[in-house]
Amino acid sequence: MNTEARMEPRITLITLGVNDLDVATEFYRDGLKLPMHDFPGDISFFKTSSTWLTLYPRDALAEDIGISPDGKGFSGFTLAHNVKTRDEVDAILEQAQSSGATIIKPAEDKEWGGYSGYFSDPDGYYWEVAWNPHFWID
Repeated sequence: MNTEARMEPRITLITLGVNDLDVATEFYRDGLKLPMHDFPGDISFFKTSSTWLTLYPRDALAEDIGISPDGKGFSGFTLAHNVKTRDEVDAILEQAQSSGATIIKPAEDKEWGGYSGYFSDPDGYYWEVAWNPHFWID
C-alpha cells in the first residue's frame, strides 16, 4: 500500500506581501472590482473563480516565512488574468491604470495568436492581461 502524501494539482490561495494594506486593498476592491471577503485582522481576501487572492503586510509575511522583507528586483513571478475577448484586454488595462496601476507593456498581438499586455499594481506585482483564442478556463 502506497501511503506517500501527494499534492493535489490545484492552487487555492495566492498571497501578495504589500507595503500598504489600505492602498493595496483599495486598488483590488475599488479599482479592479474584485469581490472582497470580510475577515478580521490585517489581511484582505478576494474571491476569484477558483483561487483566493490575499493581501498581507509585506513585513509580516516575510516574518511569517522567516526571511528578510528587503527583496529587490524582478522575482520571476507574474500573475495572469485571461479574458474571453480581445477588447476586454484593453478595457482591463485601462481600468487598472485609472485605479493606480502602471502599464508596463501595452497590449499587442502575440506570435502565438493572442493579444496581451502587462501592468504592475501599486506594490510592483506584475499582471498579464491576455486573450488567448487557444486557451480558456471557466
